[in-house]
Amino acid sequence: MSNWYIIAQILGVITICFEFASYQIKDKAKYFLVTGIGSFFWMTMFVAIGLATGMSTQLSLIVASTYSTIRNLVFARIFTKNTPQSKEAGLIFLLVMIAVALVAGTMAVINSPAEVRWLHIIGMITALGFVIGQYLPGVHYVRITVVFYAVAVLLTQTPLNILHGDFRWNIMGMLIESAKIVSVIVFYIRFSSNAHEPGLKFAKP
Repeated sequence: MSNWYIIAQILGVITICFEFASYQIKDKAKYFLVTGIGSFFWMTMFVAIGLATGMSTQLSLIVASTYSTIRNLVFARIFTKNTPQSKEAGLIFLLVMIAVALVAGTMAVINSPAEVRWLHIIGMITALGFVIGQYLPGVHYVRITVVFYAVAVLLTQTPLNILHGDFRWNIMGMLIESAKIVSVIVFYIRFSSNAHEPGLKFAKP
């Protein structure tokens, strides 16, 4: 076990902490900031794994996590400003991010093994739903869509995702996605006991 692999596990634990914390936050700007920092550590985790096992095997994951980091931090800035101009810029940025995700997702589906192509299609659909859910008003859309997205990603971290005969379990990847689901569950446990608080109702579009 190389030092880089050990560092990757440490970065993964840090990612889990930020991912869990982000779904306890109701304020959009703060949510995007925390989850953006988490995405940054997520990206560095893949870089460390690449340095340990070969960068070519992690390149697509590094690109995806970099995309996530940039998207979240830009949205954090947009929601912090919260002006008509920033909202318009945010909508344009969202559409660009959706277009990028569609292209990248389609390429991933096309290049995936036929046996698990259905899984990558589900992953692409849930990823698009999550990106849109992040931007929609209120606290619920993002939490509902992230659960579906996390479940889809969880499946890709198991031997179900057959890739060139590789049947390894990605335990850290599973823990990161599980942290999102657990955080949402904890949020709604808190929500059920504080349902009278302002900001916890479904916001109208």
